[in-house]
Amino acid sequence: MRPRTTTVAALLTALALGAGCAAHHDGAAPTGPRTIRPVAGCGKASWTDPADLAPDRTPARCDKGAPAPRPLARHRTLTVATGTLGAEYVAPLRLALAKGEFRKEGLDVRLKVLPTPEALPLLAKGDLDALWAAPEAAVVNGVNGGFDIRWVAGNFSPAPRSRSGLWVRLKSGESASSVSLRGSRMGTMIGKGSVIMYPMAASFAAHGADLRSVAFQQLGSADVLTALTGGGVDSAWLLDPVWRRVDGDRKYAFLGGQPQGEPLGGALYGPNLLQRDPDAGVAFLRACIRTVNTYFAGDYKADRAFVAELARLLKSDPKTLASVPSLRMDWEIRKGTAARLQKAYRDTGVTRGAPLPENRLVDRGLYAEAVGHRPRP
Repeated sequence: MRPRTTTVAALLTALALGAGCAAHHDGAAPTGPRTIRPVAGCGKASWTDPADLAPDRTPARCDKGAPAPRPLARHRTLTVATGTLGAEYVAPLRLALAKGEFRKEGLDVRLKVLPTPEALPLLAKGDLDALWAAPEAAVVNGVNGGFDIRWVAGNFSPAPRSRSGLWVRLKSGESASSVSLRGSRMGTMIGKGSVIMYPMAASFAAHGADLRSVAFQQLGSADVLTALTGGGVDSAWLLDPVWRRVDGDRKYAFLGGQPQGEPLGGALYGPNLLQRDPDAGVAFLRACIRTVNTYFAGDYKADRAFVAELARLLKSDPKTLASVPSLRMDWEIRKGTAARLQKAYRDTGVTRGAPLPENRLVDRGLYAEAVGHRPRP
């Protein structure tokens, strides 16, 4: 995924063309109280305390095949946008389609490739039903401008062995603990409005810098590693599986990546699934959650046949896919993530104004209903 920023003005223009602004909700049912029934196969382990930020937290899980399908009384067609169809974090969505999990719910899901800034106005207007991406700065600006959009489910966090993240080229006598990034040049294919600004800020702070004291150089995906190894930049944010090219080389050091146990993306809904048809919104998440529980519950890359199946689906090389650790698929959203993201956006100057409260950006009620969890009042 290559997130890009957009302006508040552009979002507001799109909003004026027809996007309605619905009432806000706070993580309970979107359109008022909804009946939440116990779900077979989804016990206590199907929900974790959102305030638990432990890196080794076990992600929520139901039994394999749970939650079972509950076909809608009326068939629905949903259009879901995503920035890419080939990234591993999209694998549960792709597999749910391939295995017919959405059809079991009475849904015909159609995927459309669109970058987040282009998809947001369409989502707010109801021309799209959902976005499989992240609550980037463009989302915050859009909600500030009146868009009724919520982050309703997580996607993944990295495995402990993952080294996808910030890498630095060491100078003579430097070590990972002594290197300073202040005044350095950093290469990235990800813009300043990306959720990656949050973990990047933490890595910078640990090495004497902040988001404003480092010069960012946005590069194409094929150029980031070349710029780092060739001396064009001092550090770079390397994604899977590119970081494997420098892993183990003493000339480079890994300084940190996405926080373990804290998803930074997933499903975002607009008014169609938040207000007009929350039953379909729950059904979509139920199919995604069932796919995670059935196929991605643990180290799914230990199964070579499954890796081969995923590689065909994502149009990837099986060896490349297997060369990096399995993602920790996780449909839940941690408490405070939205605030930490907003701080990073304000620090880089891509958003302005007072931070939005969590209930303006996050709604956990739909996935709670899918697993039969009754949030405490």
